[in-house]
Amino acid sequence: MKFETPAGANPIDRGKVVGRPLDRIDGKLKTTGTAPYAYERHDVIPNQAYGHVVGAAIAKGRIVAIDLAEAKAAPGVLAIVTAGNAGKLGKGQMNTARLIAGPEVEHYHQAVALVVAETFEQARAAAHLVRVDYARTKGAFDLAAAKDAATMPKGDEDSLVGDFAGAFAAAPVQLDAEYRTPDESHAMMEPHASIAAWEGDRLTLWTSNQMINWGKGDVARNLGIAPENVRLDSPYIGGGFGGKLFVRADAVLAALGAKAAGRPVKVALARPMMANNTTHRPATIQRIRIGATKDGRITAIGHESWSGDLPGGGPETAVQQTRLLYAGANRMTRLRLAVLDLPEANAMRAPGEAPGLMALEVAIDEMAEKLGMDPIEFRILNDTQVDPEKPERPFSQRQLVACLRQGAERFGWSRRNATPGAVRDGRWLVGMGVAAGFRNNLLQKSAARVRLETDGRVTVETDMTDIGTGTYTIIAQTAAEMMGVDIGRVVVKLGDSDFPVSAGSGGQWGANNATAGVYAACVKLREAVAQKLGFNADADFADGRVTSGNRSVPLADAARDGPIAAEDLIEYGDLHRKYQQSTFASHFVEVGVDRFTGETRVRRMLAVCAAGRILNPKSARSQVIGAMTMGVGAALMEELAVDKRFGFFVNHDLAGYEVPVHADIPHQEVIFLDEVDPISSPMKAKGVGELGLCGVGAAIANAIYNATGVRVRDYPVTLDKLIAGMPLSV
Repeated sequence: MKFETPAGANPIDRGKVVGRPLDRIDGKLKTTGTAPYAYERHDVIPNQAYGHVVGAAIAKGRIVAIDLAEAKAAPGVLAIVTAGNAGKLGKGQMNTARLIAGPEVEHYHQAVALVVAETFEQARAAAHLVRVDYARTKGAFDLAAAKDAATMPKGDEDSLVGDFAGAFAAAPVQLDAEYRTPDESHAMMEPHASIAAWEGDRLTLWTSNQMINWGKGDVARNLGIAPENVRLDSPYIGGGFGGKLFVRADAVLAALGAKAAGRPVKVALARPMMANNTTHRPATIQRIRIGATKDGRITAIGHESWSGDLPGGGPETAVQQTRLLYAGANRMTRLRLAVLDLPEANAMRAPGEAPGLMALEVAIDEMAEKLGMDPIEFRILNDTQVDPEKPERPFSQRQLVACLRQGAERFGWSRRNATPGAVRDGRWLVGMGVAAGFRNNLLQKSAARVRLETDGRVTVETDMTDIGTGTYTIIAQTAAEMMGVDIGRVVVKLGDSDFPVSAGSGGQWGANNATAGVYAACVKLREAVAQKLGFNADADFADGRVTSGNRSVPLADAARDGPIAAEDLIEYGDLHRKYQQSTFASHFVEVGVDRFTGETRVRRMLAVCAAGRILNPKSARSQVIGAMTMGVGAALMEELAVDKRFGFFVNHDLAGYEVPVHADIPHQEVIFLDEVDPISSPMKAKGVGELGLCGVGAAIANAIYNATGVRVRDYPVTLDKLIAGMPLSV
């Protein structure tokens, strides 16, 4: 199905199933511990051996020699794989560094070897007996030191509109400030894990991967085999956040280990390798300049960001929201990329906007204070209904003002004291903060196969994944709505590369695109069913029956002679070029800061979201409160500490890398504005999972400033950065 014109009325609009806050159909499996995750697939193939990864002990240099003798002689050892004995290996399209080091080492904890043994304990013990001699070379590990040598990334040219330099210089009110965000880890609960088995030259990987088709292609490229000889199966994923968008060392090494041992092999990356072997969100240094008239209208806005990655990598696109969020005739955005020899930088939940808004939305607050304006009114004054760089291109839907207005009323913004440090509750200084949220709507082709079974059940098959986001349920809701059956009559099968290729899970694009693909397949199935039953194409499907005029037949009758299947995909025309498609939010936060110690406690949080049709308000709310929680981590505690001498992340486990826990999270409220976007897809949805994060960190930082009068522009906002500037009077 080609989606080329705005969606009109369609069966999804009935809202009998889609749009309802239904329980997750996979909830019982999750709560009883019976959902099969990658490392736990004990039943899929017998005689599984265990692999343990040896990571490089240097960040840059060469492997001079590897002595495997002692490890090979250890109890239970079946095989040891290194780059030297693995045969010719390639590199995946999505990988910046090779997944196996040798002889060159590109980053700390790059995989050097895999030891395969009968038990996990034997594999781990023998891995400690692998002796590696290295020749270390000098590396670059400090973004600030490498900043001046950073260059413009290929494909990310500077965006210039009007005369930014002249307009900024002439503006009567100006802000010029630098902000910093740290390296951050995904820290998902389930580690990267895979089980590999060969049948002749065909490989099956039971793995944890967000993008099955990408993964299938890159496994084939890494191993130098035909993609049709690779099958990935990933029905349940215990968190991804972008860290499982791409194939990592566990998958490739499991495949090589299984080949070497002649039997299935399972591999899970140890927790320290989650930070140093896989990907992370890179640190940024951002400079924001805003010029405005005395009445608060922005005349110049400029945003520059520096980040680093390995050679061949890409930047953190932290300026992208600044191109679209506020009006202003004179504009400049610029990205610069430094070469660093730290582990690979790449996508983490809401790449670009998440760290970008942590800077921009603090700068907006600072500018509002310079102007003597309420920060909400300053944002509203500079709202735009068109792309500021291309005024002829309107937004398909843009309810940012409504988000801000409704959020202000619900949160009690009128009670906020604009004077920093003025509100106290015992030993606590209390403040409120606000920030806008923004995330683009991304469109990708997505396919599905839908089958009407002989008993009237409907089966959906697609390689779409569920990373804990409720994909099973919204796909079942879509099929149930389209085929007119109860959701309990829908069976959803996900995550298998033998199924039709979907959009996959990532970038907030999964829900809208994957359900639109199911919609397209259901349209075809409806046509086939109607034809089988002798109905016109406009027959109505509801309550398990197919009706046209005065004639009504049970849906199951169409499959009496055998199942009926249909397969189709959604692909998009040029509506995204004619209209800017984005999602919007307002984030409100109240904090208390201990006036003696500088400890910050979040007291209340509110998100108001405008993101097209909300397919399942219950699971969408879960997504947003999870994202808000991640925003608390980014604002107050999350930071990978870089050893700038030896080039690795020091706090690479959950004891040292702090994330929010239940005690850190107060009452969270989520409001979804009533909105459908017919420009987006037949589902008229867009996505909300990453919007819930974008802006949260800045809202917390702004609340801390309102509480204390201390403006921290270097995240996370820890007490050591606050204490020196805290009000002296007690």
